Amino acid sequence: MTDSESTRHIEIKDDDRTAAVAEVTTARGPEGTVRASMYAKNEHVRPGDRAALVDEVMDLPEVKASDRMEAAVPYGDAESVERLRERTDDAVLRAAGGTTLLDANLPPDGGHQTAEPPAGEPPAGDQPPGDADGRPGND
Repeated sequence: MTDSESTRHIEIKDDDRTAAVAEVTTARGPEGTVRASMYAKNEHVRPGDRAALVDEVMDLPEVKASDRMEAAVPYGDAESVERLRERTDDAVLRAAGGTTLLDANLPPDGGHQTAEPPAGEPPAGDQPPGDADGRPGND
C-alpha cells in the first residue's frame, strides 16, 4: 500500500460474533477506483448480512467519491453479487478460482435504487389497503 491509498475494515455483527467482513482500499482524492474484498466469516450467516455489508461499503464517503469499483466476493455468494449489481452501473463479472470478481462504474448518487411508481400511481405508502397491486382484496 502506498501513501496515496487508505484501507478500511468493515464488519457486520450477528449479536457478538462477526458475520461478514470487508477490506476496502480507496485512492486518496475523488474519481479513483475503490477495491473491496468481501466475505462471510462462515457459511451460516443470516439472510441479509451479506447485502448489509455491501451497503456499508457502498455508503462510505470515500467510495461515494470514487468513479469505479473492483470487488472480490466468494464464488457462489449470490446475495453480495446481486446487491453489488444493484448499487453499481455496467457491472462485469468473472470467475477466478473460488472468487467472483466484479468491475463496475459507481453511480454519482451512491447507487441507491428506489422503486419508482408507474406514472399516475401514488407511492407505495399512499396506496389504499388491498392487494400488492393496489386492488381491493377479495377476503
